[in-house]
Amino acid sequence: AALEKSIPLRRIAKPEDIVGAIVFLASDDADYITGQVISVSGGLTMAG
Repeated sequence: AALEKSIPLRRIAKPEDIVGAIVFLASDDADYITGQVISVSGGLTMAG
């Protein structure tokens, strides 16, 4: 419960929340992206 309260979206990620980033990174649309960290954290990373 405490972890959920610390996440701005107020819930733990579900697989379907993560899959969009994975599909994008595996696609030709991401062919020029290198050395990046893409946070899929529900805002937790930005909240500090």
